Amino acid sequence: MKMIQDIAPHKYDNAFSGRKPELDDYVLLIHNNSALLINRDAKIQDGSFEIPMFSELAATVPDARERAVYLFSIDEKPYFLLEKKEEEEIVETGCLEWKGTQYFRMMEPMFQAFAAITATQVWRWRQSRKFCGHCGARTTDSKTERALVCPVCGQIEYPKISPAVIVAVTNGDKLLMSKYRGRAYRGYALIAGFVEIGETFEETVHREVMEEVGLKVKNVRYFKSQPWAFTDTEMIGFYAELDGDDAIRLQEDELAEAGWYTREEIPDDEVLISVGSEMKMHFKYGDDWMEKLGTVKGTGETLELRQSARA
Repeated sequence: MKMIQDIAPHKYDNAFSGRKPELDDYVLLIHNNSALLINRDAKIQDGSFEIPMFSELAATVPDARERAVYLFSIDEKPYFLLEKKEEEEIVETGCLEWKGTQYFRMMEPMFQAFAAITATQVWRWRQSRKFCGHCGARTTDSKTERALVCPVCGQIEYPKISPAVIVAVTNGDKLLMSKYRGRAYRGYALIAGFVEIGETFEETVHREVMEEVGLKVKNVRYFKSQPWAFTDTEMIGFYAELDGDDAIRLQEDELAEAGWYTREEIPDDEVLISVGSEMKMHFKYGDDWMEKLGTVKGTGETLELRQSARA
């Protein structure tokens, strides 16, 4: 059972490099949060799309090698980012097609989905830091690290990573779940929110639960963390127990609904890529939740499932 970043036995290495792509290296051409992917078997109308190699994009973007920025490697295979220029005409063909981030949630194999969404996170950061926030000059790529540097005042901008907590609040055999208001994701979610300046993760847990549902919690316990590139976030998962009154007072501008659900009432997540989904299934089925969930699905064995989590 894996979250999107759990790509073992594949090995991810994000050490900085100034190298340029070779013909068989992977290149992600990205524009407006979408990547140009390839269907290598165009005869299959609904075939799966993959990350193209540099040789497959060289004709589409003639100066691609000069513009390509090294991202990372997986299994010592380099991946590069190519940012589409606004004035460029990139025409989709029978095998090349733009795919948005929603596609990466279900893309196979999963290590390529992880590569694609991580590349998109880097693209968003670079788009938002084209100009120095201090003096307004256009930034340039650092020659020594993954950073954008202002050649005028020396300001350095590093990739944007926003820490956030996600918390499973329990009340005996019940779990607090909610549904977001005005978001694409319509399933049940746990309470979550960004860490504010001067807060510990544990303090954020207490504040977010109080703000969103008006409840106090105790016995806050760390579960695990996850890079969530869909929103430039590092998610830090916690369990916490209800402390006192269980009456929910909903923050209506954030949540459409919230309630207490027994283990039997918690719906199974059929696709698991997020720490929030893992926490729900862990509460519902216990420590051996992977095997139990697989049995419930009628396989009698552990499943490789992935969850479409909050956007």
